[in-house]
Amino acid sequence: MSKRSPVIISCALTGAADTRAKNPAVPASPQEIADQAINAAKAGASIVHIHVRDPETGKSSTKFAYYEEVVQRIRASRCDVLINLTTGPGTMLTVPTDAPFRVAPIPNAELMTPSERVAHVVKLRPDICSLDVATMSFGDAVFVNPANHLREMAAQIQACGVTMELEVFDFGHARLASHLIATGAIPKSAYFQLCMSVPWGAPATPTVLAEMQRLLPPGAHWSAFGVGPEQFPTVAVAAILGGHVRVGLEDNLYVAPGMLARDNAELVTKAARIVEDLGFQVATPDYARSTLLG
Repeated sequence: MSKRSPVIISCALTGAADTRAKNPAVPASPQEIADQAINAAKAGASIVHIHVRDPETGKSSTKFAYYEEVVQRIRASRCDVLINLTTGPGTMLTVPTDAPFRVAPIPNAELMTPSERVAHVVKLRPDICSLDVATMSFGDAVFVNPANHLREMAAQIQACGVTMELEVFDFGHARLASHLIATGAIPKSAYFQLCMSVPWGAPATPTVLAEMQRLLPPGAHWSAFGVGPEQFPTVAVAAILGGHVRVGLEDNLYVAPGMLARDNAELVTKAARIVEDLGFQVATPDYARSTLLG
C-alpha cells in the first residue's frame, strides 16, 4: 500500500443542467437529493456537493426553501458527510448575434448579485461552498464570474466561517485563484476543484491536469473531476498525482459505457474501487474535515 494520504471522494449529486430527462436517477426533490447524499456517503463519499431543483419541473432552482430542506434532512439523519453548497447559479449569459447586442440570462435563469449568490450559504452555514473562479464560454452560453464579484462573495463566505472550494476550469482560472489567495482576497484555507473537459475549458488529459496542478499555490489541497466519459479516468489520474476526486450525476450520467447509473452511490462505489485498486485508501469524513476545514 502507498503511504500517501487518503483520497477524499466528493459526490456532485444533481447539478443545474437539464439532465433528468436523460437519466431519471438524477435527483430533483429535496428528499431525493438528501437521500442520495446519505447513500453516497455510505458508499464512500466524504463530501456532497449540492445544487437544488424544482421538484415539479426538475429544472435548476435557487429557492432557499429547497436548500434548507436538503441540508436539514442530511443533518437530521446524523450522517457525518460534509455539506458543500453551490454558489454557481445566476451567472449564465446568452449573447444574441443580431443587433442591438444586449446580453440576457439563459432561458429560465436569472442573473444574481454576489450577495444573492451566497445568501443561502450565509444562512445555512454548510461546511463548504463552491466559488467558481471562471469566466468562460460554457457551451453556447457565457459563464461570468468577474474578479470583483469573487472578492465580494469570498468576503461574505469567510465572514460566516465556511470553507471555500475554488472551482477552476482552465489555466487562467487557476492563476486568478492563486492571485486572489496571494493578495488576501481568498483565505489560504480554500482548496481547489479542477473541473476538466467542460466545454470549453481544459481537456481532461494527464498532462493538462498535471500542469493545472503545477499552477496552484504550493501545498494547496486539490481535487479533480472529468465530465462524461472522462469521469473515471480522471479519478485515476488525480489520485496518482496526489489529489482528491469527484464523481456524481452532475458530471456524468453513466457508470459504464452505455449503462446509465442507477444513483450517485453507484458512481461513488466505482470511484472508491478505482482508488483502492490503485493501492490508496478512501478518506473518511473525519479525515476530510480535519484536512480541509482545519
